[in-house]
Amino acid sequence: MKTRKLVELAKTIRSKNAGTDRITFDIIFNEKENYELVKKSQALTLETVAKLFGVPESRISDFLEFDPAYAIKFTIKREQPSGSPGDPDIFGCQQYPPLLDLEVPVP
Repeated sequence: MKTRKLVELAKTIRSKNAGTDRITFDIIFNEKENYELVKKSQALTLETVAKLFGVPESRISDFLEFDPAYAIKFTIKREQPSGSPGDPDIFGCQQYPPLLDLEVPVP
């Protein structure tokens, strides 16, 4: 089966703080076709997010496909509050790389 990496299909892949206890992720597409392709492929689901980030599904507080913006958004609960001792990314902006190489089946 032929695949393409998510980074090749999306315009924006980013992460950022969503308060002190959560990190939110946005995958935004320029084209409706690429957005629909990723949605229909089921390559990016709550379950795949949990596997990609090595977290239990219970730590994913939200997973949303937002059709008007051609965007997929999810939020992961942090293990510790932002800025606390041992926090590797105070702003949560360096957490998205596992998404870049996600293989999406394409026709």
